[in-house]
Amino acid sequence: MSPARQGPDHDDRPEGVASEPSPLLDLLGVAAVLLEADGLIDMWSPQAEELFGYARGEAVGQYAAHLLLDPEHRDAAIALFAEVMLTGRPWAGPFPIRHKDGSTRLVEFRNMRLTDHLGDHYALGLASDRSTLLQLERKLALSDRLVSQAPIGLSVLDTDLRYLAVNPALASMHDVSEADHLGRRFGEVLPGEPFLSAEDCMREVLETGVPVVDRQLVSQVPGSPDQERAWTMSLYRLEDSGGHVLGIANVVVDITDRYRVAKKADRAQQRLRLIAGSSARIGTTLEVDTTARELADVVVPDLADMVAVDLLDSVLQTGRTDVGGGLAVFRALAVKTAYPTGAAEAIVAPGRLTTYHTDHPATHCVRTGEPVLITQLKSGDVSRIAENERAARLLAQAGVHSDMAVPLIARGQIIGVMGMARARNPHPFDEDDLALACELASSAALSIDNAVLHQHIRSTAETLQRTLLPQLCPEHPGLEVAARYRPAQAFSEVGGDWFDVIPLDGNRTALVVGDVMGSGISAATTMGRLRTATSTLADLDLDPARILTHLDKVIQGLDPYLATCVYAIYEPQDCRLHVASAGHLPPVLKRAGGGAELLELPTGTPLGVGGVPFETTTIDLRAGDQLILYTDGLVETRDDPIDERLDDLLRLLSPSDLSIEDTCDRLLEQLRAPASHDDVALLIARTQSLTGNCPPAPTRPA
Repeated sequence: MSPARQGPDHDDRPEGVASEPSPLLDLLGVAAVLLEADGLIDMWSPQAEELFGYARGEAVGQYAAHLLLDPEHRDAAIALFAEVMLTGRPWAGPFPIRHKDGSTRLVEFRNMRLTDHLGDHYALGLASDRSTLLQLERKLALSDRLVSQAPIGLSVLDTDLRYLAVNPALASMHDVSEADHLGRRFGEVLPGEPFLSAEDCMREVLETGVPVVDRQLVSQVPGSPDQERAWTMSLYRLEDSGGHVLGIANVVVDITDRYRVAKKADRAQQRLRLIAGSSARIGTTLEVDTTARELADVVVPDLADMVAVDLLDSVLQTGRTDVGGGLAVFRALAVKTAYPTGAAEAIVAPGRLTTYHTDHPATHCVRTGEPVLITQLKSGDVSRIAENERAARLLAQAGVHSDMAVPLIARGQIIGVMGMARARNPHPFDEDDLALACELASSAALSIDNAVLHQHIRSTAETLQRTLLPQLCPEHPGLEVAARYRPAQAFSEVGGDWFDVIPLDGNRTALVVGDVMGSGISAATTMGRLRTATSTLADLDLDPARILTHLDKVIQGLDPYLATCVYAIYEPQDCRLHVASAGHLPPVLKRAGGGAELLELPTGTPLGVGGVPFETTTIDLRAGDQLILYTDGLVETRDDPIDERLDDLLRLLSPSDLSIEDTCDRLLEQLRAPASHDDVALLIARTQSLTGNCPPAPTRPA
C-alpha cells in the first residue's frame, strides 16, 4: 500500500517496530516528575526542565515543595501530596508553581501514587502549562461547536472512505443519522450513479493531494423521484505533522434552492428560445402536412417524447369545423417520437382517419375548447389516452407516464388537436409545459389554417384551370398531338398557363401555348378569357401575327395582366408552319431523324404591352418533324441560367425513338423540379404525310 493509502488503523510496520509519535503531547509539553514518599525528587524529565526552568541536576535530590513552591503555597501542596500518598486516590487540578526565573506560573497537574515490587510508594506528577492547556481546550471546543453547529455538511473519512466523523448538518442532508454513518463506506451511505463519480474524485484527492472545490452533485430525493437535490462538494486530504495521510475531509453545501431557481430560469430561457425558434420553423410553406410536421419537429424532443398532430377532417374537406352531434373525425397529419419506441405503433399514422372515444383528451379538447393536462398517468389510466386497447398496451409498455393535449384554434375555430406524451423523460408535464404547448399550438394553428385555406383556394383554381383547358381531339389532319398540364407544386398557386389545339378550315390546325403572368383564380380566369378570344379569332382566318395583335388589344381591356404566347398554324397540304411569338420562349423544332434546335423567331413583346407589331415566320416541314411548344415553368429555375436549361431541353429531345406521349413524360420528369414554383403547359405536334404531300424525312445512313 502506498503512503497515501495508509491511515491510523492501517499501519503496515512490522510487529515490534514503534509507530510515529502523536504530536498532541508535544503540543501540550507534558512534564513528568517522580517523587519519593517524603517528597524528594527522584526523576526529572526534559519537559520538566523546559516547564519549570531547572536542569535535572538542579532538581533531582531536592524537595519538590521547597524547590517549586512559594512559602504561602507549601502547606496546601504538602497536604494534597500527603492525601494522595495515604489514600492512593489521584488528584488533578491547577496549582501555582515558582519558575526558576522567580516568576509564578499556573500549571495543570495530574498526580497519582505508584507502588513498586517491594511495596514502596512513589508519587508521579504529570504537568502542563495551564495557559497552553486552556488554549488547546478552547480550540477543541471551538472546533467541536463549529462542526456540530455549522449549517454546512462536514465529514471526515479514512483512507478506505469510511466515515470517521459526521456533523448533524450532513446527516440531515443525507437523511441518515450520524451513528449510521460511522464505519460505513461512502458508497454504502450514498449508493447510486450520481455518487460513483464523487467516490472516484475522493480517491483521486487521496492519491494526489490536490483539493477539489465546489464540485456539483445532483440526485433524486429518496421516496420522491420527481424531485431533485443539489449539493456542492469540496474535498481536501488530511495529513499529520509527519506527512502521513489520515483520510479526507468533505465539505458539503446544500444548493437545492439555488439549483432549482437556476433550472427554472434555464427552462424559461429554453422556452423563450423554443417559441422564438418556432416562428421561423413553423409555416415555411403553405402545405398542410408540411406545416404539421414542422410543429412536431419543434415539440420533439424539447418538450415531449412523442407528439401527434391531428386535424378535423371536415376542416380539410370543407374548411369548416363541422363536428355535428357525434364524435369528431380526425385525420392524422404528423407523428414524431424522440427515439425508436413501440409506442409509435400506438399513435394513429399520418393520413389515417380516426374517431377517438368520448373520454379521450382529443375529444375533450374539441368538445370544450380547453387543453387537457394529465400530470401522472396511473396504471389504469393509459387506456384513456389510447385509440384502442392494443394502443393502450403499447403505451404502457413504453412507459408513458404523463400526457397532455391542446386544441389547435385559428380565428376562433377549433381545427384540430396536438397530443403529447412523456415516457423516457422522467419529469411529468406541469402547468408551465402546458402554457408553452398552448403558445406553440396557437401560433401553429394559424399557419395550418392558412395552409388549409390556401389548399382550398389552390384546389378551386386548379379545378377552374383544368376545366378551361381543352380536351384534345384524337385526330388532326397531318398531325399527331400530345399535351400536358401540371400545376405548381410549391408555394405559388396555380397560374395562367394554357395550351390549345384549334381545327381550322382547309384541314389546317392552330397550335397555341400561352402563359398569363401571375397566379390564382384571377390569373386562371384571365387565361380562360384569352383562350376563348383566341378560339374566336382563329375562325377569322388571320395569320398568327394579326391574331397576336388582336389578343394584345383584348388583354388590355381585361385586368392589368401581361401574357406571353406562341401562335402557330400548320398547313398539311404544303407541310408549312406559320408561327409568331409574343414575348414567349422560343419553340423547339426537332427534325425527323435529326437533332433539335430552337426556332429563331422575332420574339415580340408580351400581350398587354401594346403598340409593338408582331411578325409571322414560315417554316417548311417534313413528315415526322416535331414542334415543341412549352411555358417557362418547364425550363426556368431560380438557380440555373436559362441558356443551360434550354440546352438540357434540346439534349433530352435528341433521342428519336420515343413517342410524343413518352417525350412529354420524359421532359416533365427530367426538367421539372419536384417542388416547382410555376405551372407548366407542354404541347408536342408531329407532322404526318397526307397522301405524299410532305417530303419524307431523310434516311439515316446505314
